[in-house]
Formats: sequence, C-alpha cells, structure tokens
Amino acid sequence: MAGTILVQARDPAMLNVEIQNAVDQNRLNDAWRFYEQYMEMDGFPRKSVVNRLLAGFVDSCDVEWLEKAYGLVEQAIGESKQNLLERNMLIFVSFGLARAGLPVPASIVLRRMVEMEEYPPVAAWSAVLAYMSQTAQGAYVAAELILEIGYLFQDHRVDPRKKCNAPLIAMKPNTTAFNIALAGCLLFGTIKKAEQLLDMMPRVGIKTDANLLVLMAQIYERNGRRDELRKLQRYVDEAHNLTDVQFRQFYNCLLACHLKFGDLDSASNMILEMLRKAKEARGSLAVATLVFDAAGRGNKFCRGAISESWNHSSHGESYAYGDNRLPGNLVLSYEEFSIDRNFLRLEAEAKEVLGALLAKLQSQVELVTTDRGILQPTEKIFAKLVKAFLEADKTKDLAAFLIKADREDSPASNDDSALVHVINSCISLGWLDKAHDLLDEMCLAGVKAGSSVYAALLKAYCEANQAGNAASLLRDARKAGIQLDASSYEALIRSKVLQNDTQGALYLYTEMKEAKIPKAGHQEFERLVKECAEGCEPRLMVKLLEEVKEGQATLDSAVHDWNNVIHFFCRKRLMQDAEKALKKMRSLGHAPNAQTFHSMVTGYAAVGGKYIEVTELWGEMKSLAYNTSMKFDQELLDSVLYTFVRGGFFSRANEVLEMMEKAKMFIDKYKYRTLFLKYHKTLHKGKAPKFQTESQHKRREAALTFKNWIGVC
Repeated sequence: MAGTILVQARDPAMLNVEIQNAVDQNRLNDAWRFYEQYMEMDGFPRKSVVNRLLAGFVDSCDVEWLEKAYGLVEQAIGESKQNLLERNMLIFVSFGLARAGLPVPASIVLRRMVEMEEYPPVAAWSAVLAYMSQTAQGAYVAAELILEIGYLFQDHRVDPRKKCNAPLIAMKPNTTAFNIALAGCLLFGTIKKAEQLLDMMPRVGIKTDANLLVLMAQIYERNGRRDELRKLQRYVDEAHNLTDVQFRQFYNCLLACHLKFGDLDSASNMILEMLRKAKEARGSLAVATLVFDAAGRGNKFCRGAISESWNHSSHGESYAYGDNRLPGNLVLSYEEFSIDRNFLRLEAEAKEVLGALLAKLQSQVELVTTDRGILQPTEKIFAKLVKAFLEADKTKDLAAFLIKADREDSPASNDDSALVHVINSCISLGWLDKAHDLLDEMCLAGVKAGSSVYAALLKAYCEANQAGNAASLLRDARKAGIQLDASSYEALIRSKVLQNDTQGALYLYTEMKEAKIPKAGHQEFERLVKECAEGCEPRLMVKLLEEVKEGQATLDSAVHDWNNVIHFFCRKRLMQDAEKALKKMRSLGHAPNAQTFHSMVTGYAAVGGKYIEVTELWGEMKSLAYNTSMKFDQELLDSVLYTFVRGGFFSRANEVLEMMEKAKMFIDKYKYRTLFLKYHKTLHKGKAPKFQTESQHKRREAALTFKNWIGVC
C-alpha cells in the first residue's frame, strides 16, 4: 500500500489532477502542498493548472493566499515561464491584490504585463488604480503607474491606424484613470506628482470633464498656481454640467489661493460679490413667493415647489458621490470575471470608487457654502480673512470690508453685525488697540455701535490697568450718546480706587446715581458670548477665536510668488534664469522651501546631465535639514534620488535613501530597479580590479550597496 501511494505521489499527471480537485473543493493548503511537490519533481505544472491555482487563491480574498498568488506570478516570470500566465488571469490577480489593500504588488503585476507586452485594457487597470488610490502608498504608486503608461502614448508615438497597435491603444489611460490618480494624490498630499500628471494630460490627449476641472483647481490651489487657477475660472463659469458642490469646491480653491498670496482685496471683493448675489436671490425669491400667493396657489405649494426646485438644482448630481461606502462587499469570482470580456464590471467599480474618493474631497470644502443654489461665504472664510487683515495691520480696510458685508447681509441689529463680532473677538484675545481702532472706524463710517461694545472694551481696559485708554473711550461714549450699564461704572470706579483717585471714583458714582442706572443693566455682550458658545451654528466670533488659537504658521506670500517664477523657468528648461531667480529670492531674504528645491531638481533632470548642480542643491538641503526645522517631503527626495540613480551617483543616492528610510517614507523599489537595469546593467558585474584608488573603491562599494538594496546580483 505504501508503495502505491509513493508511486502516485511521484506521478506528475496525478498531481495535476490533485491540485485542480483541491482548488475546486477550496482545500487551498492541500493545493499548495501538491503544487510544491510538483515543483520539486517536474518544475511548473501545465498552464491550465497554474491558472486554476491562481484563480483559487484570488477567489479566497485572503491576504495570505493573495500574497502566494503574487509570489507564484513573480516566480514564473523570474524563471522565464511567463507563457504559463494568461493575460486575464494576471489582471484578476492584480485586481485582487489591489482590492485586498496590497497596492505595491498589484502595481508590479501590471508593470510586468506591460513589460511582457500583454497590455491590460484601461477599463480593467483603472479599477486596479481605483483600489490602489485608497492609501497613501497606493496613491503614490498609482500616479507613477499613470506616468509610466502615459509616457508610451505621449506626442502621438503610437499610430492608432495600425491594427497591430490595437491592444496597446486599448491600454491608453482615459479621463477616468486620470481622475482617480489625481483624486488619490489630493487626498494624500502628493500634489507635485499630481502636477506632473496635469502636464502629461495634453500630451496624451485627455479630454476634461467636470470632475477633472475641479481636481485641476484643487491641485493649482495646493501648489500656489494662482494664474492657472484664474485661467481655469472662465471654463468653470461657462461649464453647464457642474453641480453646486463642484462650484463650491472651485471657489473654495480660489478664495484659499487669494489668502495664500495675501491678496486680501481680491478675497474680500469675492465675498462681497457672493453676499450681493445672495441678497438679490433672496429678493427674487420673495417676489416669486408673492406672485404664487396672488395666484391663489397657497403658501405650502409655493414653498414646497420653490424649495424642491432649488434642492434639485443644488444637489442633482451630488447623490452619486454622497455615499462613501466602497463596493468591497461585492466579491467578484474569476468565473464572473472571465465572462465579462469587455471588463464592464471593473469599469463600473472604478467609477464607483472614484465617486467615493471625490466625496471625501468634497467634504473638505470649508470656505464656501450654498443656500438655495447661491454661493455664500462661511464663517470660516470670514475668520481667516479677518485674521489676515489684523495680522497685516489693515484695520481701516477691515472695517470698510465688514461694514460693506453687513450692508449686504442685513444683520438684525448693529450688536449682531460682523464688525461688532470682530471687535468682541479682539477684546477676548487682548488686542485692545485693534478693537479700539475698529470701533473708531465704525463711528467714522457713520455706523452707530451699541453700548455693549463700549462696555466690553471699557472693562477690558480697566482689567489691563490702562486708565488713559479707558478715559479716552469713556469720552467717546459720552460724545456718541452711549449710556453705559452699571457693570461698566463699577469697573471704572474700581479702577479709580486702585489708582487712589477718590475724587474720580466719587464723580463716577454720582454720575451713575444721577443717570438712575439700575444694577441689573442690559447684558448684550454676555448674551452674544453665550449665543456663540451654545448656538447650533458657529458664529463669527467663535470661528475667529478658533482660527487664532490654531496659530498655524502662514508662509510668506512672496515665497509663493518666487516659487511660481522659478517653476515657470524650470518648465521652460531655462535653468540659468531659474538660478538667477533663486539667487534674487535669497538676496531679498526669502528662504527657499521644498517646493523651490523640487522645481529646480526636476528642471535639471529635464535638461539632462546637470548632476553636479543637483549635488550642490542636495548639499544645501542636507545643511538645512541639519541646522533648521525644515522637512523635506517624499516627492522632493524621490526626485533627487531618481536624478542620482539616473546619473550613477550612487554614494549620494544612498544618502537620500538613508534619509527617506529614517523618515519611514515609501520608496518605489521596482521603479529604481528598472531604472538601474536600463542605464547601469553591466556596472561592476565582474571582480574588483586589483589596483584602484580609494575614491574608485568607494564608488564601487556605493554602487554595490545600491544594487544589493534593489535586489540585483
């Protein structure tokens, strides 16, 4: 009996059957054991068995078996047995890996397919891209993948008229693929990589849609490309298929960019324009309501019809992206996958995941909202703008803006106006001089302030022991005919007593008694503070206090301007002009940041051969990293590493690798392995020469260290 079993175990044909039976019965451990036995006996099983085994592993949706499937694919390709792997099976493996949260192996399978010229159609690989883009690491690799595939189609390199190019043309990235990659880049902050994708789009012939317009706007805003954003505004305003949510996103970007550049006039004019249009819309709505009432349609029908029409126009397309749930609960078996020859199911999944990614971006809009389809500024943008005005010491301009805003917004009373809220916020923050300046501007503009503002500022002056300012404010209040409450007089009297001014204290007490001011005076200021703290909707005062408390360091707006100048020269490959601009930037006292260095490095890389210049920049970057708190992001270090590997500067490349690994940054090892094999395949393959200088020895050791890191023998 033992002999019979031994014969069966060593029979390759029998093992093939056992592997297939084990997979069909979902006994994956047994299938793997039989597969290993077969490999020891006769190498790889036949093609149908290998693909059946891969299908079983991927159908399990188990990470352990998916990793074994990936290992099997790599093993087959490594041993030049790629003919055993069907194209659709490789797509299915890649899709399964991406869906299970393994973006790097998924991308490698797709890259292997391109190398083998088994081109996956864009409908299929865009679904892989979609699932990859849900993590920071995956989004980065997804952008790299689009750049690599898109490079094949740049500048009409592939002739679509030739029938032999049909499979390759089917792989060409489309608008959906670019939207997915750009959305992933925005969600995880790889915005420079996203800008590279935008630069590639016209060279590949990508047509823009509504989603792409908004994504472009967000990328321009994050990178500080205000001129590009302004050019885009015309297309956005003329687009007929943008939803309210997308309009909000665009104008949120435009406002944020104005603030980034310190252009407070443009930002305040935008807000005033929004308020004016909202006021006109409210008037039009009121007239429409009266017309319906006169026609005898009744209030209920009128409000319902108008509200329904506004809501439909405001949110008509947002439902598609309102649900953040991903279609992960719908498991796609290989049998179902193989039936769908045109990959329509994968294409639908890609669009569904794209919708979820876009919904996450839409939830980040903070500066603009809509009311019945009309754009309106939020309390957040008011707070940011007020803070910017105050930091720039432009109290006169701030007061003028807030007074105009109040006229458009029509507050219930002066005590509830935006300007009063700002004055109260300044008092709470201890910025008493700014509060007093705003109050003076308010009076000069002919806007009467309520007694609560004077009372609050007066008490603050008394608490800060600023008797002179308190006396000046008291004279202003009397001149304006403001009657202060009992608590204000009590604060003033207490201040006089502390200064041993008994005559002044007695005079104030007599004045309060003659004015017959009750002790329980009006409490407007306390009421406003209570409303701010307990109200359902955040008020301007609370938002401004939060904005100041956050204390986020704002980058010098001039740095953005210089970065744009340097970026322009680098894109045009005018590196001498870029160097002059960088020198001028430094001479004016503006320190270059990561974005500046990224533009210079990519510019030198585009020109080619400028490795010494990049080495000098790298030396400066190391010095800044050591002596200052400046941090360099993954995209910058990746571009530096790419340049050094391309030029064969492996000692410097290893320094960059060390910095990236120390910061626990993701490094696309497959990309660098491919780059090394393309340009340095034969480097240091033989034995070391008997006679070599110390510098030659160091260069050799650095190259061997890098080869070992990428796994090249």
